[in-house]
Amino acid sequence: MNPTSPTRHPSWPRSRFAWLLIAALALPACAQQVAPGASTEADQPADVLVPPTSASDFTASQLDEVLAGSWRSPANRARDVYRHPKATLQFFGVRPDQTVIEITPGGGWYAEILAPLLNDNGHYIAAVAAPRGDTEAQRDDSALHRLFAADPAHYGNAKIVEFDPRAPVFGPPGSADMVLTFRNAHNWVGAGTAPAMFQAFFAVLRPGGVLGVADHRAAPGATLEAVKGSGYLPTDYVVKLAVDAGFVLDASSEINANPLDTHELAIGSPDASIF
Repeated sequence: MNPTSPTRHPSWPRSRFAWLLIAALALPACAQQVAPGASTEADQPADVLVPPTSASDFTASQLDEVLAGSWRSPANRARDVYRHPKATLQFFGVRPDQTVIEITPGGGWYAEILAPLLNDNGHYIAAVAAPRGDTEAQRDDSALHRLFAADPAHYGNAKIVEFDPRAPVFGPPGSADMVLTFRNAHNWVGAGTAPAMFQAFFAVLRPGGVLGVADHRAAPGATLEAVKGSGYLPTDYVVKLAVDAGFVLDASSEINANPLDTHELAIGSPDASIF
């Protein structure tokens, strides 16, 4: 679907979509089978970080250091056992030398991890909805501004950019290696802005870049109309949003699946959901 996105050369790798919690894997026959976030040698810019060990080992070590960081709030660290941030970010293929855009990070649960991880060799960009003049509810992003301003040693290179949810632009075309979003897609579906958001994700990613999405998964067989407003989404609907925008489904995971989830109401109740 995405007729407004930049034309991709046929020989360039397709931008990929990794959906957390779906037990499925679909790669196009013409695509080279690489992990989400990984790049072939031809994709790499000349100035990429060359770690002393393998990229995956280096990233794992860096993630361990960041997750143990004293700057993380105790309340946020206490949720690691439920949100599995290391496994989640490794699944998406995050590396400390990438440009990563996190969409509507709220108070910064993942920003506390991603921004310090990317601070020295990569770029962390938090994309937040621009304030509107009508009565539409807005997220409070002041906590994120305070977080970055109070600790330049760990957040000094982090950026916050604003976007219009109805006509979103997250940066110059092809400028990001990865776009990540956690528990936000159901809000865009409810607001009717989801197709525009996914098209904008595709536009800002470089060829071969990765979109990583995590959200509350509806019970098998549930229709969109039946669960709309609950905070849950049907798997096939989210995949279609991404595929229609130009992505290829690259991988999926059950990392954060919760067998105790009742699928009744995810909004405002993270412990009862997949997170």
